[in-house]
Amino acid sequence: MKYAKMLGLVLMIAALALTGCNKKADPSKADDKKGGKGDEHAPHGKGPNGGVVFDFGKYHAELDIKHDKKEMYILILGNDEKTPVAVAAKDVTVTTKDTKGKNGEVVKAMTIKLKPVDEKDGKATKFMGTDDGLGTEAEHTGAITGEIDGKPASGEFKE
Repeated sequence: MKYAKMLGLVLMIAALALTGCNKKADPSKADDKKGGKGDEHAPHGKGPNGGVVFDFGKYHAELDIKHDKKEMYILILGNDEKTPVAVAAKDVTVTTKDTKGKNGEVVKAMTIKLKPVDEKDGKATKFMGTDDGLGTEAEHTGAITGEIDGKPASGEFKE
C-alpha cells in the first residue's frame, strides 16, 4: 500500500511537469483543460512579425500593432511559436487596459473586434481590427477572447 501511494505521487508529479508549454506538441491534439488560460512558464519572446507572443487557448498568438494605420493584428501560431495555424473562428475580441503613450498621453482602454483576414474554407490564421486609440504608440496590456474551433479560448498579453 505504501508503494502504491508513492507511485501515485510520482506519477502525479510527472504529469504536472509534462503539462504547460510543450513546444513540440501538435496544437490540434493539445489539451485545454484550463479553459484557455495560460499556465506559468518562460516568456515567449518575439513572433515571426516582431510582435509579442502569448498563450491563446491551446494555441499561441502574436499581437502586432500598426500604429500608423491604427490597426491591430493577431496571428494564430502553433506550439513552435512561428508557424501560422488556421483555426475556425468568426472573430476574436481584444480588450486593452488604460495606459500611457510614449509621450505621456493617456490611452484609454479599448475593446476591438478582430475579423479574419485570410479566411479560406472557414478557417483563418490572421485577424485584424481597428481603433483610433491604436494611433498612439504605447505598450498595451490586455486580454483576448473568442471561440476557436468551437471551444472558448482566452489569453492575456503585455507588449
